[in-house]
Amino acid sequence: MKRVAAPKRWFLGKLNGVYATRPSPGPHKLKSCIPLNVVLQQRLKYALSRNESQRITRDKEGLIKIDGKVRRDHRFPLGMMDVITIEKTNEHFRMLIDTKGRFNPHKIDSKEAGFKLCKVLKKKIGKEKIPYIMTHDGRTLRFAHPDIEINDSVKFNFATGELTTVIKFINGATVFITGGNNIGRIGHLQSIEKHPGTFEIVHVKDAKGN
Repeated sequence: MKRVAAPKRWFLGKLNGVYATRPSPGPHKLKSCIPLNVVLQQRLKYALSRNESQRITRDKEGLIKIDGKVRRDHRFPLGMMDVITIEKTNEHFRMLIDTKGRFNPHKIDSKEAGFKLCKVLKKKIGKEKIPYIMTHDGRTLRFAHPDIEINDSVKFNFATGELTTVIKFINGATVFITGGNNIGRIGHLQSIEKHPGTFEIVHVKDAKGN
């Protein structure tokens, strides 16, 4: 894709070339993800060019793991809360968004790299009346607890593939804003205005009282 048309979140320079890497189809939408090779080049500085990032990802040792699985596609899309593991350097990063909407790999320890938080987008009953939920990173989790509702967040363990904790979307909960003018800000949920047929309005207060 043309570099000028790439999302602003990638923080690519306009004068550093004509083209940018288009992410592969995957768990995240184009506007809410960043390709793996852009993270290796622009953010972590492990590669100077696209060819170098391809050599890193395609190495037979499986140098790069995303959410606990080896990924060899340099165009693999990374989104919110995804965990990047580089075992050779013993480093772990979680993809977060700063207050300007840019993707930022945040360094974490090995214990925290064993799980991720997933926002629940859908809750349905499938074939043979099996209940399931769908999360923001494209996961379908069957036989989820009936107390889980849409907009709740669940803690997903990579080793067991199971949900360990449910964080309810209720007043007083700590929330992370992932879109709009207040992107990247963290605060406490104050109240939710219900507007049937259109968007709901959520009131959030941060640590400074704003």
